[in-house]
Amino acid sequence: MRIGIVSDTHLSGGRRLPVPLLDGLQGVDAIIHAGDWVTLDVYEELSAIAPVYGVAGNGDGEELVRRFGKKTTVEFDGVRFGVVHGHEGPGRSTPERARLAFREQACDVVVFGHSHIPFSEKDGGLLLFNPGSPTDKRRQPRYSFGIVTTGSGTFEAEHVFFDKEV
Repeated sequence: MRIGIVSDTHLSGGRRLPVPLLDGLQGVDAIIHAGDWVTLDVYEELSAIAPVYGVAGNGDGEELVRRFGKKTTVEFDGVRFGVVHGHEGPGRSTPERARLAFREQACDVVVFGHSHIPFSEKDGGLLLFNPGSPTDKRRQPRYSFGIVTTGSGTFEAEHVFFDKEV
């Protein structure tokens, strides 16, 4: 399976998801969003591509928190994903807070956002993965999202970078 990984879309005011993201997600089997949707319109737009799973972030209102919660797990092809935004809990850094959020649950991949910084690092047998942001790159050189390919309990994760928000 191919899983699209998105976070920190921060869309409001009628803005839409960028074309490079929508094109890059074509053909995925599912999409994980790690929070800061800001509007339910993002969910609707992504749902037109594939089933969407996600959590709310610190930029999301009560409606999104009620709909998604702040932490979840989902499994594809025997690969268990923990999903959290990464803004809450113990830990000095966003990756550390994300990892600690699932310290009592067996996960293969922890997907998080919040920092807008693309991140992919193995911590023992656990992959910590932040896709960055496809709409708000902040001080990063490029916009980004992720693709995780799963199969028979194995996985590979990659970032997809693009230069211009369209």
